[in-house]
Amino acid sequence: MNAQTGLTTRIARWAQRISSSDEGTAEIAPSSREATRNGSVREIERRQTLYNDIGSFLFAHDLDLTPVNFGLAYDYLTGNDHQIEKAVRAILEDRGQLTNGVAEKIIAERHAGDVTPEGLSTMLNTVEDTLKHFSSLATETSSSASDYGAALQEQVKNFDPSRGADTLVSTLIGLTRSMVEKSRQVETEMRESQKQTRALQQSLESARKAAEQDHLTGLPNRRAFEARLKDEIALAQASGESLSVAICDIDHFKDVNDTHGHDTGDRVLKFVGSLLNKISGEKCNVARLGGEEFVMLFRGKSVGEACEIVDDTRKDLASRSLVDRNTGERMKTISFSGGVADVFAYEDPRAALKAADRALYLAKDHGRNRVYMAADE
Repeated sequence: MNAQTGLTTRIARWAQRISSSDEGTAEIAPSSREATRNGSVREIERRQTLYNDIGSFLFAHDLDLTPVNFGLAYDYLTGNDHQIEKAVRAILEDRGQLTNGVAEKIIAERHAGDVTPEGLSTMLNTVEDTLKHFSSLATETSSSASDYGAALQEQVKNFDPSRGADTLVSTLIGLTRSMVEKSRQVETEMRESQKQTRALQQSLESARKAAEQDHLTGLPNRRAFEARLKDEIALAQASGESLSVAICDIDHFKDVNDTHGHDTGDRVLKFVGSLLNKISGEKCNVARLGGEEFVMLFRGKSVGEACEIVDDTRKDLASRSLVDRNTGERMKTISFSGGVADVFAYEDPRAALKAADRALYLAKDHGRNRVYMAADE
């Protein structure tokens, strides 16, 4: 179940509670009616207080009115989801402020176990293995049928009925000719089945790529990044190379959406993604984490070297003069802040990501449009 579905379910439960408070057709004694009325009033007051608290929470953190943010606020304020409550509290204690990107990240991590990359990969691999087995079997059967048909044809061609052939042999010849024709039909059907199998394999591969690609920027998404991180760690350990991770977050991105609209905001995301993607290569992987956040892996680069590469891209972006194509209005400088950490300096990859994230928000606190290295811990 994803965050959207979970919120929809909760809203449905709220609606049921609201409607149920107005239902009831049985006769109620005066004292019971009074108690029910008081209970309904208290329930209405409780809901009004909760709605006000949610609105105040979203306003205080300058969060957009989205289902994800509303659901996160509800879970945090009511304690409905202990993991989300704990994650939000940790962010507030560390930074004192939430952002749309951080809210998306909390929800994504909370529901990451619903359909894990490993689970998806296992399912696809199972289907692909089945298809490969079927394709191999079809090829083998088709080949056998072809060989058998050729042998029968050769026997029929060389058989001379005048040499003592009786009726039974003639009948067998007729059956053999029929078998040859059926074999040809089977071959045709199997060739068609093989075409369908190959087409299905291609569809599965397309589905795999779509599941691991950010639809807006075309970059790998969080799911693809998490899988790639494991691979890069293994490669770096095997070769004795360093591995650095960088997280970037576009500065004042909400202002871009509020001022120029979400269409322009989407174009900014794609533009920033394209700049970051220019540095990607065999040993550098770029992905979009969600919201206005991007992540990069640098194998064979120290933290200092990776920081310099990211900072060069930051300077490139800040030097650009972007124009809102809808209005022709020149936009304010678009920039990002970044944090870089050494993956192997921490007990696990998640800790390294958190360190890069802390460095990122330290850069934000110190004025934005800069890249910081994580402090050694």
